[in-house]
Amino acid sequence: MRGVDAETAQPTPTSAVPKGRAARLAVPAAVLAAVAGAFAYVGAVDPNDPGHYPVCPLLRFTGVLCPGCGGLRSAHAFAHGDLPAALQANATTVLGYLGFAVLWTVWVVRAARGRPLRVELGPVHLWALGTLLLVFTVVRNLPFGGWLRP
Repeated sequence: MRGVDAETAQPTPTSAVPKGRAARLAVPAAVLAAVAGAFAYVGAVDPNDPGHYPVCPLLRFTGVLCPGCGGLRSAHAFAHGDLPAALQANATTVLGYLGFAVLWTVWVVRAARGRPLRVELGPVHLWALGTLLLVFTVVRNLPFGGWLRP
């Protein structure tokens, strides 16, 4: 019987049963399909035309650009292959797209080899990321940071 240890006749945990390569790659493939679908939608529906997407509440009520403001315009430009416009709309999201691509590639390679993906971010990494986003937000809202505004 599959999943039963012949010595003790006890069922083995499901995680102990080896999976085939296709099963190991199913989740990364589904994640890629979801991301590609989201990019296809944003690429087809222009966020520069009013009425298609909601307005950022922080921008609407305070006039302050959040770190994500311009992210949809950046994704639209990125989906159309216009990297300078994507960087102009929101540079941090473009870095996020590239980071996702690297992490997803590592995930697929490790899954194909039967190894789990381990991303261990320590407090230093998280503080550095938070500081980067905070500095980006402050600079893009100051008069001299106009080149970072969407």
